[in-house]
Amino acid sequence: MGGLLIRCPGVMRMRQSIAQLERAFVEEIELDRARREHLRHTAAQRARSRRVQRKQQRSSLRFFLLVVSLIATAVLVTVAMFQTLYYVMG
Repeated sequence: MGGLLIRCPGVMRMRQSIAQLERAFVEEIELDRARREHLRHTAAQRARSRRVQRKQQRSSLRFFLLVVSLIATAVLVTVAMFQTLYYVMG
């Protein structure tokens, strides 16, 4: 009987350490899930930001091309008008 009493505290300690390991494992899993969710959220925000930035750049390029085409049209019309005026007057 004396040996049984000596072994019980060791068993109790082992059960406690197993329970602590299980708790630590569960906590680590929860932290890992939270970390993955945070990373997923951050990646989605970055993707959204890049998409908005690309859209803005395309819009700026389109506006620039519109302005250039309007200026070119105005120049061509002015040149054609003066050539026609020169032809009619000359």
